[in-house]
This record gives sequence, C-alpha cells and structure tokens, in this order.
Amino acid sequence: MFDYGGSTALVTGASKGLGEAFAEALAARGMNLVLVARSTKKLNDLSARLYANYKLQCTVLSVDLADPNSPKALAEELERRGIQVDLLVNNAGFGLSGAFLSHDRKQKQAEIEVNVQALVALTHHFGEAMAARGKGGIINVASNASFQPVPYLATYAATKAFVLHFSEAIRHELAGSGVQVMATCPGPTATNFFEGTSTRMSPKDMDSSESVVRRTLKAFDQKRAVAYPGRISVRITSLLPRLFPRALIARIDGNATAKMGLDD
Repeated sequence: MFDYGGSTALVTGASKGLGEAFAEALAARGMNLVLVARSTKKLNDLSARLYANYKLQCTVLSVDLADPNSPKALAEELERRGIQVDLLVNNAGFGLSGAFLSHDRKQKQAEIEVNVQALVALTHHFGEAMAARGKGGIINVASNASFQPVPYLATYAATKAFVLHFSEAIRHELAGSGVQVMATCPGPTATNFFEGTSTRMSPKDMDSSESVVRRTLKAFDQKRAVAYPGRISVRITSLLPRLFPRALIARIDGNATAKMGLDD
C-alpha cells in the first residue's frame, strides 16, 4: 500500500468538488498537502479547516492552469520552498457543454490546456522526480466520458480519453520504477461541473464527491490501473463502446446529453 503518513500530496483543482474531497481524504490519511486552484480564498478556508482537524502542513498556491506557463512556475515555486511531492492528484479540469461551434475558440483551447497540457506537464515534472527517488504515486482524473464520443461534450470527452490512454501507457512505462500511476473514471458527480448549464439531472442521479474519492483511493491502494468509482449503471455504459459501433454510440450519447439539457 502507498505510504501516506508524513508524505506530501499535490492536489490540483482543490478548492471544491472532487479536489476538496481528495484533500480531505488524504489529510485524514496523514498526508501534508499542496492545494492548487485559482481561488485563493477558498483554498485558504480549506487549508485552515484541514489544519484545525488534522494539524498537517498545508501549502496554498493560487494558480490558473489555463496559463501555459503555470506548471513550470508551480514546480519552481515548490522547489524554492523545498517541498517534495510524493503523490500527484491531477484533478483540475473543466468541460464546456453545448455545440462545439457555439463556444469561442479560445475557450476550447483553455479546456485542452487545463485538461491535457497542464496534466502532462505536471506528470512529467513530478513523475521524473518520483522515478529518480524510486517511489511515488500519480492519480489522473479522467471520466466515464473517456470511453466514447460524447456530442455536446465533444472536447471534454476527447480530453478525458487522452487522460485515460496516457495514464495507462505511462503506467506500463513506469512499471518497476516504484511510481504507481492510475486513472480514475467517475461518472456524473454532484460537484459544480453542471453549474451554468440547463441540465435536468437530479443530484440523486449522481455520485457524491466523497464516495468517488473513497472508491478511487481504495482502487489506488489495490494498485489498479483504472478506477471505476461510479455506480454500476455508469460502469455498464463504459462497456457499451466495446459491443456496438462507435457511430451508434455517438448517436446514443448525443440523445442522452440532449435529454440531460447539455445541448444548449
């Protein structure tokens, strides 16, 4: 099992949702934390609460991962402070719903920058240091959308497919290095992901952030390559692309996302 006690985890997108739940769960396991997100106030509030509850060392860094220079600046700041990252949780990400052409091109590029480019840069930097030490862990948050094309979430699903395949590939490359890599693929989760959309999904049809993180860390402890932390119905949908033509799956998913109200 990964040695959590006294180690340090870097969690991106830590100010809310899954990132906040990861921070809480890892603090409870005895880890010090580096909390990264754009919202300084939310990070400071979370840091204060976690310190009060667990007396851990908590470093807050306000970073916008849509800025291509941010991963390098983040790494340099941690090096300057002498902080070693033992577990990297690449959780930061966002998805723009609606027709692809309805969004400004720069918005779509920012989506790719956060979901893919920043994740790759952070994985490379901290993964390289972990491999040199002969130990460490990386958890990349993909999605149940990783397994199929998803109209009205086209770019988001494509970026998460990248995260899944990238994670599985580098896990193979790092086998025997002491660095454990895993992708986690949650389904609809009761976070702020659907804020600002006209989705008609009810929170009762979603998993909680806490349950997703609990199941993800259980899978990580079991040294799984991929975690499926959602309910059974979500897991079944990830298997459908193996059974039916991709064009059919795209139509099915397009109808489903439209029914959810994500085509606006």
